[in-house]
Amino acid sequence: MIDFLARGGPLMVPLLICSVLALAIILERAFSLRAKRVIRGDTLQRVKSLLAENQIGEAMTLCRRQPSVMGRILLAAIVNHDRGREELKTIVEDAGRQEVPTLDRYLGMLGTIAAISPLLGLTGTVFGMIRTFTVISEKGVAHPSQLAGGISEALITTAAGLVIAIPALIFFNYYTAKADRLILEIEKQSYRLVDALKR
Repeated sequence: MIDFLARGGPLMVPLLICSVLALAIILERAFSLRAKRVIRGDTLQRVKSLLAENQIGEAMTLCRRQPSVMGRILLAAIVNHDRGREELKTIVEDAGRQEVPTLDRYLGMLGTIAAISPLLGLTGTVFGMIRTFTVISEKGVAHPSQLAGGISEALITTAAGLVIAIPALIFFNYYTAKADRLILEIEKQSYRLVDALKR
């Protein structure tokens, strides 16, 4: 592995950093964007049952004890339960907007890695070809082993850039879509709670 990295030239170092960062973000988002962790259906049902029994204080305490994206939005709605329906919906929407960065965390960085990895690979390709043509201009084509070093560097960095970028782009799109679905579900559940509070 170290020999492979060495043959790829100096640009393999930033490519290695990109691959480690991308893997860390993918694993972190896989853990953080689980629907059970974000929405906490058990908490939601318990809050609804407490509100049906007009136990506002207990519902607030429950939301504070079990923090989640959904819990914080529910808490904002419950704290302002005495407001009008439209004002309460606005409060819920504002609370939801404040939680969106939590769901989108690190996705911008993952998208950047997906974009720059092929460019780093391409830059390595250019350096490898420059090295190859330098050998040709100095020694001619009679030294295939030296020519192979430059071509090898060019191909290794290109391959490494693509191997990093393709999964990063796939997971970036997947997690972006998943975050959007979770936001829609949170909005739906929040409006149901508003309706329950105003009944």
